[in-house]
Amino acid sequence: MEIVFNNGVLYFNSFFAVTIGILVLFVGRRLNAAFKPLQEFSIPEPVTGGILFSLLIALVYVTTSIEIEFNLAARDVLLVYFFTTIGINASLKDLLKGGKPLLVLLAITIGYMVLQNLTGISVAKLFGLDSAVGLLGGSVSLIGGHGTAIAWAPRIGEEFGISNAMEIGIASATFGLILASLMGGPIAKFLITRYQLKPNKDEQLDIGISNTEGNEQITGFDFLDAIFAIHICAIVGFILNEAISELGLQLPLFVTCLFAGIVITNLIPKSLPRISGTKWPSRKPAIALIADISLGTFLAMSLMSMQLWTLVDLAGPIFAILSAQFIVAVLVNLFIVFPAMGKTYDAAVVCSGFGGISLGSTPTAMANMSAVSQRYGNSHQAFIIVPLVCAFFIDLANALIIPYFLANF
Repeated sequence: MEIVFNNGVLYFNSFFAVTIGILVLFVGRRLNAAFKPLQEFSIPEPVTGGILFSLLIALVYVTTSIEIEFNLAARDVLLVYFFTTIGINASLKDLLKGGKPLLVLLAITIGYMVLQNLTGISVAKLFGLDSAVGLLGGSVSLIGGHGTAIAWAPRIGEEFGISNAMEIGIASATFGLILASLMGGPIAKFLITRYQLKPNKDEQLDIGISNTEGNEQITGFDFLDAIFAIHICAIVGFILNEAISELGLQLPLFVTCLFAGIVITNLIPKSLPRISGTKWPSRKPAIALIADISLGTFLAMSLMSMQLWTLVDLAGPIFAILSAQFIVAVLVNLFIVFPAMGKTYDAAVVCSGFGGISLGSTPTAMANMSAVSQRYGNSHQAFIIVPLVCAFFIDLANALIIPYFLANF
């Protein structure tokens, strides 16, 4: 455990980063409890706390010139935990049932990625900027997120002579993450209220435990059994990831852990004896609790670590591009995604997730849906199809779409 101050940078290692992340989550929870509009619009608690802390850290920099940085290695472990729990909760029956909605959402998302790039390029040209700048403000950084922006920015900068390509990509991804975090809940509230939507049945939450479920006791062994199952799936996911890498295909570790959870859950017979003496913990409260903790802390750490002062110089063009992208995302969500998904309660929850996908990241989508589900009721279908679309297919589609736009626009 260490805190280091060197050359104007205050550095916190992983232990302190996680600790502060938990604090951020608590602060977000208290703020959401104190301000009713945050609850009404289902703003995720880690988003509330994370944005506040990132603003405070920016204020520290502006007033003292001291940068605050965090070691975020533990954050990536939390992401693996979270998506492994989603895989463990997935049954083959649900996957087959979600087949058509999954394909519909995937088709819409791929079409939207093309539209997102066209929007970014169009606005960039209005400012007299290269088309590649618009692409950096499109699927490279928004649907792609920070990882894709970091991966593609050097190549785009070198090929098109854009010296600040990395800064543009990171800035777009960061602002997009904030907008995505604030978009999903209000869209879901609008749809649920306007169409008077309710869940078809009372389902246990995929992420977190509602107040009515809180009376169900989770023992220490329940918690350990869930952790043990997650670790088994994560080990298989790691082996699978290494095997895929040998074939030349690079996938994030959390994606292969998600699939490992799905495969193991659906291959293990329910009657198989386990050393813990209990059944495989699929859809058990302990799994839902771990999912809630890992996702909330991950997102809190992601948002609190944003260095907002690095984005000021790029605010003008990026603000214009993101404003246009925000409007397009909202319109696509309301007039394409919701009707195509059936105008049901499940469709409204999917829309909250699509709000996270469109401008942010997979964890943002899941946090949006979690906040909506905890307020209005669970939608297991949404928690099956949305992560499959945004955790796997988007990266593959983007790997084809980005080179096409670079070559033709």
